[in-house]
This record gives sequence, structure tokens and C-alpha cells, in this order.
Amino acid sequence: MPAPQQLLSSLMAQIQRPLSLLKQWFKPLAALPPWLRLPGGARFWVTLLSLGFLLAALKGNTEQVLAQRLDPQGWLWLVIGVGLSLFSLVINGLGWAVGLRWFRLRPRWGLSVRAYLSTNLLKYLPGGIWHLAERVRLLGQGDRLLRAPTSAVATPLALAATLLDPLLAASAALAIAAAAGWRAGWPLLGLLPLLLLVPRWFQPLLQRLERSRERQLTRAQAARGLESSALPPQDPAAGGVLLPGYPLVPLLVLGLFVLLRFGGFAACVLAFDQQLSLPWAPWLLGFALAWTAGLVVPGAPGGLGVFEAVLLVQLGGQVAEAPLLAVALSYRLVVTAADLLAALTARLDGSLERPRRPATSADA
Repeated sequence: MPAPQQLLSSLMAQIQRPLSLLKQWFKPLAALPPWLRLPGGARFWVTLLSLGFLLAALKGNTEQVLAQRLDPQGWLWLVIGVGLSLFSLVINGLGWAVGLRWFRLRPRWGLSVRAYLSTNLLKYLPGGIWHLAERVRLLGQGDRLLRAPTSAVATPLALAATLLDPLLAASAALAIAAAAGWRAGWPLLGLLPLLLLVPRWFQPLLQRLERSRERQLTRAQAARGLESSALPPQDPAAGGVLLPGYPLVPLLVLGLFVLLRFGGFAACVLAFDQQLSLPWAPWLLGFALAWTAGLVVPGAPGGLGVFEAVLLVQLGGQVAEAPLLAVALSYRLVVTAADLLAALTARLDGSLERPRRPATSADA
């Protein structure tokens, strides 16, 4: 009987063959002259198409959507949804700190979670990368988020530690989608991302994404007339970041984050009394796919439009479109309110702690 490593190698070899063929087919597209490329870039057109699809659905169901009413219990469910979404952000910040620890860094747990929450609102800025840039900058300050003795974290490690969070969150969401939709033939969907997290395949993927994000940050800073000091200094002789192993613990924490995120969505479903229109497994499958698409597909900041469009495509044939639109729009309001509350709370906590620091150091 072949060893598990041999089975994994043979499976990945079979997967890589069609991927290499697709890469060869689409390689000529990267060399297209500028006049043949999409004006405004792929992000602009994905955003435009997603929002156009959403607006068309709203236009066709305006009266039905406006007819959706919330009773006092429905409003209570929305408040519960805000609470669950807020708690999920705290778990997400904790997952980021666990990822830092996985990279053999020594995070200050409370400060790391607070920094994550306070920078989360920056994802709504045009470009959708400024929350990542700010976290990389904070890691570059060394003892700001990390315990001494720690010098400034080099750019490759800071980028890898920051990019690990969305990659693991997307992998966890797809694994949850596979578990929810295994009867519909989705198990391979969750297996592939989990296999790609094996260091042998995850290492080159993460390094390639590091270089891409670094170029994107440099271009964005140049477009805004900013200096490159937002990124920590990079040692030209330094190589890529060596992964310490399989990121199981950060993956589990971020899986809990995705489930709590779905809890906020489920509260919106309950607010509009749609829990009986569909079993919870298809709701979870549709949410996980839509949430992953909103995270990884280049589009509007915060996944605006992409999440709602994928949710409508996935569940539109199983749930009436008007209440589904009401659920999707209310969830967007719920998570936006949670993002605002998390950022405000984190910054208020930071401002209240600053006056206490001199007295504490003096007493010491």
C-alpha cells in the first residue's frame, strides 16, 4: 500500500497537469498590448459587473424588497448579528496573532488584536490593500506589536505574516463549504485548498503573492505621492520566508472566525423569517462560497457587490429573490456596523491606555 505522502504527491501531480495547461492557454493574455487590455483593469470591471447585477436584481424586485418588514424580534436578531460579527472580528484578530506566533514571532496578544481591529476599516479605502499595508508597517516597528527582544521585521516576513490571514480564512471557508455541500459533490472544493497549504506547495504560492502585493503597495504609494516608508526595510540578500510547517492551529482559529461570520449571516436569515425556506446546510454552503469570492476576487473594497452577486447566483433558484436580497443587504449593514464598532472600540481603548503608560513605567 503506498504511503500517504506518495498518495498526496500523485494527487497533486494529477491536479497540476490541468493547471499547467490552463496556464499555457492564458499565458498569451498576459502579453497583450495595452490597447487590447481592459481599460481600468480587472478590478474595475469585476466591481462594475457585480454591482450592475445586484442593481438589476434590486430593480426587478423593488416593490417586494420594500415590502419586507421587520418586527421587534427581527430587529433583535439584527442586533445579535452585529454582536456575532463583532465577536468574529476579535477572533480574526486573534487568528492573526496566532499566525504571527506560528512564524516564530512573539506577539503581544492584546495589542495585536487591537491593531488588527483598528486597521480593519482601511479595507474600505480604494485599492483594498491599505489595511494590509498598515499591518506590515506596524510589524516593521518591531517592539510595537512584538515582545522584546525583537528587531524590525523584514518585509518578506511581515508580508507573509500579514497575507497568511486571508489565505487561511479562504481555505477554511472552502473547507466549510465542502463539509456543508458534500452531498452536492463539493468535497474536492475543500480538499484542494487544504492540500495546497502543505509547505511544499504553499511556500512558492505565498512567495509569489508576497512579490505581487509588494509591487501593488509600491505602485499605490507612488500614485498617492507617498514615500515607501510604509513598508519595513528589506534586506536585498534575504531570501524567501521559510514556512515552519503546516498552519493547522491558525487554520482552526480562522475556521472558527468563518463560522461566527456565518452566525451573523444566520441572524439576518432569522430576522426575515427565512430559516424554513431552506435547510441550514445550503445556507452555509452559499454563504461560504459568496464570502470566499468577496475575499479573493478583485473587486470593490470589502467585497461589496461580489458577495451579494455570488449569493444570489448560488441561492437564487432555491429562495425567493426578494427576501434573499433583503437578507444580503441587511448582512452588509450588519458587518459594516460591526467593522465600525470594532475600529472605534480599539482606538478608544488605545487612547485610554496611553495616559496610564507613564505612570506604570514610573511605578516600575
